[in-house]
Amino acid sequence: MMMGPPGQPMRSPPALQKDRLVGSTIALVDDDRNILTSVSMTLEAEGFTVRCYADGAEALKAIQQQPVDLAILDIKMPRMDGLELLSHLRKQSKMPVIFLTSKDDEVDEVLGLRMGADDYIKKPFSQRLLIERIRALLRRGDMARAGEGESEPVIQRGDLLLDPARHQCTWKGESVDLTVTEFLILKALALRPGHVKSRDQLMDSAYGEHIYVDDRTIDSHIKRLRKKFKSADNEFSQIETLYGVGYRYRDR
Repeated sequence: MMMGPPGQPMRSPPALQKDRLVGSTIALVDDDRNILTSVSMTLEAEGFTVRCYADGAEALKAIQQQPVDLAILDIKMPRMDGLELLSHLRKQSKMPVIFLTSKDDEVDEVLGLRMGADDYIKKPFSQRLLIERIRALLRRGDMARAGEGESEPVIQRGDLLLDPARHQCTWKGESVDLTVTEFLILKALALRPGHVKSRDQLMDSAYGEHIYVDDRTIDSHIKRLRKKFKSADNEFSQIETLYGVGYRYRDR
């Protein structure tokens, strides 16, 4: 036990005492042993529990047996790459997923977001930035699970129904399965139909004011939202693009 003044135990910093994210379990999947070692050490120093896997097939089997709170996946791996692993994970879980990508993986990272990844970070990356992204995603998931949105009213815009407390979305009575990021972007648009939201405003709504993601990340989430709603109703056209400006929800 750490000691403070003589004979008295030192208290944990207030931020740690209040941080419900400490102890969250993260799956780190990468075939680069150096990344596994350095990133896991950094995350464990922040209070996370980290399970490391060198390939996707091994990770899938382990995660199915012992679920985790968040996964960090490298895209390019032998046996089973990150995209294939994500497709398997999304069949059974909405847990947040962050992709690690190289400079040449632009097509794959956009495809990954459309498949349900929540974020991506390019290699080489700042480990401090990775920690901030992890905390932002876990915090949103924690709020949804803990029901911190119980006081939020249900949002109804024509055929759209959003229930923040239950993280439920329906269109014409049919359930539309959204990730936390997609839900928050759609809620930001639907709260003020007809009003244009810039990409920066949608970033703030989905990621928080101190987390930066580039425009393509927001665009990819919008494309995935449209695809999901069109699967429920091919005539869906409520999310409009105003080129050079942003997006708006059309309530008519």
